[in-house]
Amino acid sequence: MENSPVIHFLRALIQQTSLSGQESAVIQTVQAEMRRVGFDTVEVDRHGSLIGTISGHAPGHTLLLDAHCDTVGIITPERWTHEPFAGTIADGRMYGRGTSDMKGALAAMVHAAAQVDRSRIAGRVVVSVTVLEEVLEGVSLQPILDAIRPDYVVIGESTRLNLNHGGRGRAEILLEAIGKPAHSSNPQVGVNAIHKIIPALQAIEAVPLGHDDLLGPGIMVLTDIISDPYPGYSVIPGRCLATYDRRLLVGETIESVTSGLQSLPSLAGVNIRVVEGEHHTYTGTSLRSAKFFPAWKFPAEHPFVQKALAGLRSAGLNPALGAYRFCTNAASSAGIYGIPTIGFGPSSEEMAHIIDEYIEIADVLAAQQGYLGIINAVLGR
Repeated sequence: MENSPVIHFLRALIQQTSLSGQESAVIQTVQAEMRRVGFDTVEVDRHGSLIGTISGHAPGHTLLLDAHCDTVGIITPERWTHEPFAGTIADGRMYGRGTSDMKGALAAMVHAAAQVDRSRIAGRVVVSVTVLEEVLEGVSLQPILDAIRPDYVVIGESTRLNLNHGGRGRAEILLEAIGKPAHSSNPQVGVNAIHKIIPALQAIEAVPLGHDDLLGPGIMVLTDIISDPYPGYSVIPGRCLATYDRRLLVGETIESVTSGLQSLPSLAGVNIRVVEGEHHTYTGTSLRSAKFFPAWKFPAEHPFVQKALAGLRSAGLNPALGAYRFCTNAASSAGIYGIPTIGFGPSSEEMAHIIDEYIEIADVLAAQQGYLGIINAVLGR
């Protein structure tokens, strides 16, 4: 198993660091591999994402398999027991940043597509390798969706080899309270912005956020709070900012989320907005979007879900149906574009971003066969 081509390819991917906005080397590695294994076309778009295509014997549907190639960084490398960018194999696992999130799925997708018998499929299978997902979920995928117009999308984020037909969305919400600065020896002449925001935070904690039988509960978590000026040397802060991570359910919009907060009496006088994100790609372009990424789901009975399920079973897997608890590129393909989308990938959500991140080699090989099963079930004649 450790000597299979897909595992060699995965090690090469791990050995290329690829922080968001710094994915050039890993894109080149995948580009070379796609050409080596026989993709019909291999192109890099203006934002630096890679698009590889394999066409069947006749016209038909387009099935897109998507994996992002950027990773989060390493904050405390001394705490890793295996070098984060070596691709070390031990006890049936490969260790390294990005093994589970999500270069293992990427390697499996590329080699699964390369296995396709073109004479037995109609249409085309496209593998997209997207950039900047860790900071702007789905935004770099949107121009690819516009260009290739897929009929179906498979997101390769971890599912424990199960099949996900929904996922929570994410929003980054900023609260801003404005006070009046003053010398801390005379606080009575100022208005402390921290004191203005504290009742707002307390009110938010009591807001019910709803629950979805598939996606689970809506969540709103305070992730940071800072006063201005900071540090506040002998000054009453005239401004205070608090940021919330909001996990979204299907049907929630920017308007519904922000208006629900603005209606709270304790938030009167507190400004509320969704953060606007802008990040530069390694090609020199920039991607800009409100940090509001919608939730999504399709019925278990949806034809695409059922075809994918049949394909996975034909590959020898026994997947359960479920949903992502975190946000993925499907926020665009399903949440914005409404394209039938599923999630299938090796490893588990809990492996993302951790110290000593790893992936089971057997899972990568199973995912490769699973992707091939989905392709044949959806595009097979």
